[in-house]
Amino acid sequence: MKHPASPRVVTLVGPQGVGKTTLFESLLRSTGAEEVRVSGTSSADTGRSMTLELSVAHTRFLGEEWTFIDCPGAPEFTQEARHALMVCDAAVVVCDASPERAAALAPLFTFLDARRIPHLLFLNVLEEGGSPVREVLESLQAVSSRPLVLREIPLRQGGHLVGVVDLVSERAWGQGKEGKPALISLPDTDRPREETARRELIERLADLDDALLAQLLEDVVPPPEALYSQLERALREDRLVPVFIGSAEQGLGLEQLLQGLRHEVPTVDETRERLGLPGEGPVLVQSFKTQHQPHVGKLSMVRVWRGELHDGSSLADDRVGGVQRVHGMKQAPVGTARAGEVVTVSRVDAMRTGDLADPQRVHAPRDWPLAPPPVHQLAIVAEKRTDDVKLTSSLARLVEEDPSLSVDQEADTQMLLLGGQGEMHLREALEHLRTRMRVPVVARPLPIPYRETIRRTGSHHARFKRQSGGHGQFGDVVVDVKPLPRGQGFCFTSAVVGGAVPKQYIPAVEEGVKDGLRRGPLGFPVVDVDVTLTGGTYHSVDSSDQAFRTTGRLAMVEILPKLEPVLLEPILQVDIHVPHEATPRAQRLVTSRRGQILGFDAHPEIPGWEVLTAYVPQAEMQGFIVELRSASSGLGSFVTRHDHYSELVGKQAERVVSQHQQEAAAER
Repeated sequence: MKHPASPRVVTLVGPQGVGKTTLFESLLRSTGAEEVRVSGTSSADTGRSMTLELSVAHTRFLGEEWTFIDCPGAPEFTQEARHALMVCDAAVVVCDASPERAAALAPLFTFLDARRIPHLLFLNVLEEGGSPVREVLESLQAVSSRPLVLREIPLRQGGHLVGVVDLVSERAWGQGKEGKPALISLPDTDRPREETARRELIERLADLDDALLAQLLEDVVPPPEALYSQLERALREDRLVPVFIGSAEQGLGLEQLLQGLRHEVPTVDETRERLGLPGEGPVLVQSFKTQHQPHVGKLSMVRVWRGELHDGSSLADDRVGGVQRVHGMKQAPVGTARAGEVVTVSRVDAMRTGDLADPQRVHAPRDWPLAPPPVHQLAIVAEKRTDDVKLTSSLARLVEEDPSLSVDQEADTQMLLLGGQGEMHLREALEHLRTRMRVPVVARPLPIPYRETIRRTGSHHARFKRQSGGHGQFGDVVVDVKPLPRGQGFCFTSAVVGGAVPKQYIPAVEEGVKDGLRRGPLGFPVVDVDVTLTGGTYHSVDSSDQAFRTTGRLAMVEILPKLEPVLLEPILQVDIHVPHEATPRAQRLVTSRRGQILGFDAHPEIPGWEVLTAYVPQAEMQGFIVELRSASSGLGSFVTRHDHYSELVGKQAERVVSQHQQEAAAER
């Protein structure tokens, strides 16, 4: 058994509502740690508290130091959990006894397996009448590329969980006085089940070790020490997933989970080796969470990979303002942090989430998970115009804290667009802006970049003449205008002969034409048109660049209404990711929003999931993620990209034009 000198870090992850936070609090309570307060909100649907951001706590178990990180399980906050997983020694994947939870765990298992992060499974018995353990494991095995191996079997009386049997030590544990774990006798009726499960565990381990396989073939029973050693090695190398059973609410099985962690979780040195980080050199830390606190400034939550970090030390050529240990929502100065510890440091401005930092510089992280693209957006403006500049800087800090948020600027209106991973995600972001950053904002309807084009070809003669004393203004042009194939944009050519319009004025005519196309007769930018300058006249004194630019714009204003203008709406290609059983519901959602289904296929990375590809009008995407999550047990997501513009006619087009005109009038 290892006796690490450095603390180990374990991250608790899993779907929403399986009891991760209850397990987190119960583990701390069972080890005598101070209780923690976590950031959360109540769900109107379930009445349960929902974790919104990761919570860190420190404790000791049998003389060894541990850091537990409780992560949110809602899809909106997946990125927060992934950051914590990147710095842990091992993860405990929490699941309840429901086979249908398998689909929810598929993306998590895929992430863990792809990065070879050692992980255990804790089957949390939330209520009586759950599915048999074997049935649950079969459904979970279908979405895990690593074998799931029982470390324990449950003991039940009258349908109630009363204890667990450790398959390595072959000892049964239940609850004694004051809820403390206590050894209990293994009922004779459960002994055949225990022997079968233990044999399966040994066979799984023998697949990974020739010496153990030889003992098995010779019917030699390996001692518990050999099994512990093999389990430790298998977990460290991410070759199997031990499965523990218990009840976080009742405190059953927690002692055995802690013992399993103590025996099998890698040390910080082994984790550093897995990540390819050198063991020699000055202090090295990695940031996995950033916060901007009023009156404090920037705080970086880091794990120390090597060396010791002191108050006043240098990181990335910045002097560390303070080293503090986090316990829930409390922080306490510690002065020094050694390898393996999780602490916060202040005022290291050069370090961003994911960065590695030594005393001199910041290093880009390896394989750090990229933030997913936004699936929900809001157009926002500051409540007070005087806060416009403050809003911009506050949004930059917000995105630095949570990279799964994004800020863009809409090209036509220049409105700020805040994007995130769902409705709740953006609601929390706006609340942070209001409370922590003191910048209340107003959400506006999301602008849709409609365009318009023409259906007919035409020719037009435009003249601009003005006398105002002294030099006047004079421009005269003849243009041919015709539609272009969809997506061709804008083309301008000059076919003037004989100097009817001098060459030096032709670029001004083109600029004027572009000015006229910025707002067409329906009120939107005009695209997919070809304009040819075929003739005109000029005045030797009164003509100028400005006069011909004005004439070019006038030509477009006068001719476009005569060429059958038509509204164009943007069409997105949407790749929808859902568990396969939710695909029919996702298809119905697409068709209900004027979408066109292009096809679907198995997800290239996540087992049991599918990718549905469709064309959907951008105007129909507002709130799409809310309905998709409702249709997929809260799991669905999507990626979009602009594909093309399509004509919009009839009453829908009339409504768009009318609303746009009303908004323009209100702005005036």
